[in-house]
Amino acid sequence: MIPVIMSGGSGTRLWPLSRKHKPKQFLTLFGDNTMFQQTLLRLNGVNQLQSPIVVCNAEHRFMVAEQLQEIDIHHPVILLEPAGRNTAPAIAIAALQALAGGQDPVLLVLAADHVIQDVKAFHLAIEQAEKQAEAGKLVTFGIVPTSPRTGYGYIQAEQKNGTSPVKSFVEKPDLETATRYIQSGDYYWNSGMFMFKASVLLDELERYSPEIVSSCRDAIAQAAEDLDFIRLDEQAFNACPSDSIDYAVMERTDKAVVVPLDAGWNDVGSWGSLWESAEKNIDENVLKGDVLVEDVTNCYIHSEHRLVSALGVTDIVIVETADAVMVASKDSAQNVKKFVDTLKVNNRSEAEINRLCYRPWGYYDSIDMGERFQVKRISVKPGASLSLQMHHHRAEHWVVVKGSAEVTRDDEVFLLTENESTFIPIGKKHRLRNPGCVPLEIIEIQSGSYLGEDDIIRFDDKYHRT
Repeated sequence: MIPVIMSGGSGTRLWPLSRKHKPKQFLTLFGDNTMFQQTLLRLNGVNQLQSPIVVCNAEHRFMVAEQLQEIDIHHPVILLEPAGRNTAPAIAIAALQALAGGQDPVLLVLAADHVIQDVKAFHLAIEQAEKQAEAGKLVTFGIVPTSPRTGYGYIQAEQKNGTSPVKSFVEKPDLETATRYIQSGDYYWNSGMFMFKASVLLDELERYSPEIVSSCRDAIAQAAEDLDFIRLDEQAFNACPSDSIDYAVMERTDKAVVVPLDAGWNDVGSWGSLWESAEKNIDENVLKGDVLVEDVTNCYIHSEHRLVSALGVTDIVIVETADAVMVASKDSAQNVKKFVDTLKVNNRSEAEINRLCYRPWGYYDSIDMGERFQVKRISVKPGASLSLQMHHHRAEHWVVVKGSAEVTRDDEVFLLTENESTFIPIGKKHRLRNPGCVPLEIIEIQSGSYLGEDDIIRFDDKYHRT
């Protein structure tokens, strides 16, 4: 069995924590591991698992690789999508890659941003699903519903209780219809998790959506290896129709079966659902970070950067980051995507980028910014280096505050240690490298007429960025 982890989402409904360049699956919202890492760690104990296949956005490739290394998962296959094309093409690509190994494995398809609290029950459901998949069925996991939710799609089973053929897939209903579904006992929430043999999935997809399979075959046949990643051919993949696996196959096939899953599942699709899944105190509050409350109940309050205080409120969400604060009633917090859309219309960077920006070599934090200057705190991992680059519009001052820095400036190469500094004039080629065994931290002061991140001309880069 090969786990296939779908990690292409943008997670805008959890703004301002989750943003395009670091969506919710890569955040530590529960415990010490990210949701992406927890998706794989909860598979520990499942028999005969092979290394995972991860399908992700090309922009997230270094986060994926680093987070896999942190949990000691080696030799994964990381497939890079040049553009989002929904779940059917992503799963088709994974199936084609799995078959390239000469076997026909069972694929366990999981989203990277779900919560499952009862791992034992999840493993039992996987065992039941595997028997069906080996018999040539396309399995979907149906969540045993706890209330009439209008934010989920539903699966109607032909038989109550236990594994059953699927009778129908239903779009998100209104409250009255959802209540009727729950009372009937025939319906499950659609989890978006699946299991099937790679060949069976492709045969059914070829039958019902052949254009998807054709485009995906071309995309993977013309793919290029890039470091530890497989970069799908952009032209072929972009030509692929965008469709979900439900529409493309599951709603049409006669091989679909549903395996019930009652394991504390949550797709963490809103701040309200995050509150539901998190551990609460005696007042039913979830408090993260430096938070001070008095007479507060049923709230989610998250502080990342400074003290947040709340007095005499109930059923609200407060989220503070270094560059944004969001306050909403818990019932309205699911509409936070409207904020993101407004920010995009106004070309605000807060829609996509966190102030703390991660790069393959480490990260930088924009500490301050004015009309013609910007101050950053830069951290470089041991042995890592930035690209050899040049700027047309800005000069830079570097001050080392921790560790040692190897600086390249045109034809010069020299070493800086703590409390030493240097100057990079406009137009000079330069590179920063950490030759030591501890993280290098510098304060960078930029000055010039334009300070955008796109004023970078790269001449050499070990991470193959353009």
